[in-house]
Amino acid sequence: MTELPHGAVTLAKPDPQRQRSPLYFAWRRFASNRAALGAGIVLLVLILMAILAPWITGTGDNDQAFLTDSLAFPSRQHWFGVDDLGRDFFARVLYGARVSLGIGFSAAFCSLVIGLPLGAMAGYRGGRFDWMTMRVIELFSVVPPLLAALLLASVTRGGFWSIVIIAALFGWVNVCLLVRAQVKSFREKEFIRAAQALGASPGHIIWRHLIPNSVSPIIVGFVLAIPLAMMLEASLSFLGIGIQPPVPSWGQMINVGMNFMFFYWHMAVFPTLALAITILATSLLGDGLRDAFDPTLKGR
Repeated sequence: MTELPHGAVTLAKPDPQRQRSPLYFAWRRFASNRAALGAGIVLLVLILMAILAPWITGTGDNDQAFLTDSLAFPSRQHWFGVDDLGRDFFARVLYGARVSLGIGFSAAFCSLVIGLPLGAMAGYRGGRFDWMTMRVIELFSVVPPLLAALLLASVTRGGFWSIVIIAALFGWVNVCLLVRAQVKSFREKEFIRAAQALGASPGHIIWRHLIPNSVSPIIVGFVLAIPLAMMLEASLSFLGIGIQPPVPSWGQMINVGMNFMFFYWHMAVFPTLALAITILATSLLGDGLRDAFDPTLKGR
């Protein structure tokens, strides 16, 4: 063992744990959650199958190519059977995924556009603006979403974008509350006070400091808004005022399948399973992301 010369200073080796970013530890926590990781894989597969539906099925969403096999049960040729109009039901379910997932993601994005700036402004400014925002949130929380959506959908006669807007009107509340709570917790931090002392405007502080540090509730709010929009679309389509035929939708297909449930079970079972699996996977993914970004919430 060699001795160091007198007065020499030994440099400590850098701790590799300290060099890791918070996103790295969030990913490790998420990857250790098998349920959330599996749900993410399932959701990714469903999205890819919906995008590649024309190549997977080889048919369109309304190709009546099997009129002689109407209401045929599942077989090797038709994995999910044939519907009452001679259309391959597996193709219909995949094309229905395009509509349901499209509405879910579009409504979640619109909810983010509404809830993110409102939550950030309410959390940072406080006072009267925060009070007014909370009263609006309470108003939307009191109104039953399904009843209000029924009224609005009957006025607008349904349609893709009408349902997206209706779902966003009720989905922004959770995003706003999550962002507001995160911004309020960061509002008194040293780096925010330093930015204020340097003369930064409130808009600059919100968009350059507070919102980038609120990525975790933004992601969680976005993911959790997807199943809410999908369930709302399925409910409206099931009641006949959502997506109108011949465009396939899981809620609409369940509505039609209920008329054949006792004799041709596949008409209602497969779209119901597709909707349930997708909503369950999205919910588990949202819970896993919430626990990964904020491990203190785990177990509450």
